[in-house]
Amino acid sequence: MNFDYETLRWQPKNCQMEEFEREKFLKRMRDKTIAFVGDSLGRQQFQSLMCMATGGQGRLDVMDVGKEYGLVKAHGAIRPDGWAYRFPETNTTILYYWSASLCDLEPINPKNHSTEYAMHLDRPPSFLQRFIPRFDVLVLNTGHHWNRGKLNANRWVMYVGGKRNTDRKIAEIGRAKNLTIHSIVKWVDSQLPKYPRLKAFYRSISPRHFVGGDWNTGGSCDNTNPMSIGKEVSQDESSDYSAWSAVRGTKVKLLSITGLSQVRDEGHISRFSIKGTPGVQDCLHWCLPGVPDTWNEILAAQV
Repeated sequence: MNFDYETLRWQPKNCQMEEFEREKFLKRMRDKTIAFVGDSLGRQQFQSLMCMATGGQGRLDVMDVGKEYGLVKAHGAIRPDGWAYRFPETNTTILYYWSASLCDLEPINPKNHSTEYAMHLDRPPSFLQRFIPRFDVLVLNTGHHWNRGKLNANRWVMYVGGKRNTDRKIAEIGRAKNLTIHSIVKWVDSQLPKYPRLKAFYRSISPRHFVGGDWNTGGSCDNTNPMSIGKEVSQDESSDYSAWSAVRGTKVKLLSITGLSQVRDEGHISRFSIKGTPGVQDCLHWCLPGVPDTWNEILAAQV
């Protein structure tokens, strides 16, 4: 209930980060498309940038252009696979596409509603393959859906090289995630010479702050005191080794947010979710305005 945290500001060492200004940012992004492809934390970064670009105001002139990208709610679906909005004053488009695993998903038997889905660990989502020529800024992420429970619940079956995976080592969740991140980053890097205007980023993982259990076993993040666990990030390299190693040697840049987000354990939705389940705290997603705004300030400064 205390909004003092909104006065906090991330300060990089040895440089002064430019303050985000809505009009200046949109002018710089004139005739450009910014795309976020990833999981619900990617969606939060997209939502954050939309709020920053609109100044937090309802804007009647901002156009919903989801149809241009096939982002429309399918019959029976809870929500579309993403959203796309255009600011007509500068012809700037900001979009998000839901891809929790960041690899291509394909129904094994399209005629069966309860079919399993082939998750091609070495193939980018078809949406990304199709629309990457239209992007000027691309931000990728994945991470928290890589657990056996999520794979089973989504009926995802690992595929490599177009065939069902039989390699037990690759079948380990950590190895499978690592293979996917490296494969997708390598593919995006191979596309950059074709689209020299494209600036591509892989965002490191957003930290969880569950204490005393997990999301479904009574874990909590009730602390409301900012930076009670630390105020500085001391390491030079990202603490997300998988992300850091994937971009190394490529022209895809690392959007390194793990360390600076780690010290903000009070910034999560916690027990204040509007539609929260009693006794269940959200120590994964963030309050907005909040930490994802800092991710976008760093993104804007690098772009």
